[in-house]
Amino acid sequence: MSTLVDDRKLAVLRAIVEDYVSTNEPVGSKALTERHSLGVSPATIRNDMAVLEEQGYITQPHTSAGRVPTDKGYRLFVDRLSQIKPLSAAEKRAIESFLQGAVDLDDVVTRTVRLLAQLTRQVAVVQYPTLSSSTVRHIELVPLTERRVMLVLITNTGRVDQRVIELPEAVDENRIAHLRALLNASLDGCDLNKVPDNVADLPDRVPAEDRPVAAMVLSVLLEALVERHDEKIVFAGAANLAAADFSVGLREVLEALEEQVVLMRLLGETSDSKALTVRIGSEVPYTGLRGTSIVAAGYGSGDKQLARLGVLGPTRMDYPVTMGAVRAVARYVSQILAAS
Repeated sequence: MSTLVDDRKLAVLRAIVEDYVSTNEPVGSKALTERHSLGVSPATIRNDMAVLEEQGYITQPHTSAGRVPTDKGYRLFVDRLSQIKPLSAAEKRAIESFLQGAVDLDDVVTRTVRLLAQLTRQVAVVQYPTLSSSTVRHIELVPLTERRVMLVLITNTGRVDQRVIELPEAVDENRIAHLRALLNASLDGCDLNKVPDNVADLPDRVPAEDRPVAAMVLSVLLEALVERHDEKIVFAGAANLAAADFSVGLREVLEALEEQVVLMRLLGETSDSKALTVRIGSEVPYTGLRGTSIVAAGYGSGDKQLARLGVLGPTRMDYPVTMGAVRAVARYVSQILAAS
């Protein structure tokens, strides 16, 4: 088969995908001739459609003359996209303004998932940065009263945890300042999952009278790490599924979305890099999601990926638009985390 024929059939497939995504109706050769400038006769288009069907890229859902793309057809369409649709200048400004208003990591994640759902009209999924990929940026101990201090843990991902600690005895500000200095000297830049090891001997490095206070502060610090949002995924836009059509039932899709482990694996089993990845229909390894496609990308600080985000929707989705939105939002979130 010559390159010219390959390109022509690809153009026919592209037209079928675009029309089917737009209309949700099987596409016939007459419609292709009327809507697209393919430069060939209707008879040639019919022949090309027959070959595409024989090769498994399109199928005839019922006895009408129309064809719809298969998972294999969508895959070829995505793999051979000439470009991902860029966002408009207005969309870029809106994304930047919306995300830059975030006050901490929780706010960044909440805003990101809402934004993705609005931009793509699909279900948006955002994974929190994992414990193993976060480091301590700073620890603050703020005296509130003689027997109460506030512990503030700030990570490189912009997350801020605050805990009020009831001390076993009255402690002056100088003793608190000394403990704060020791904590930051021990933990500055430390991976969060290594914090317990790095502070294990800290009570032995303070005066004997301060050891009960140090032990209390460390207990609350470690408790804060245990309760972090590791392995947590949030999603938004489930209402968008009501307007979608799935080869599996909507109930199965909703049940799968409720399973955090499933969503974690879906995002985690894509690439480990920040590259954009697309899984289509039968490529999704969960029966309840076989009628869906997943577009995901990594986000992080600098060159380091911290977590992933993406959208889930029916295989009949606007891939160029969805891929452009996911890629753009991942980049903006990375910029915000790098600057925080």
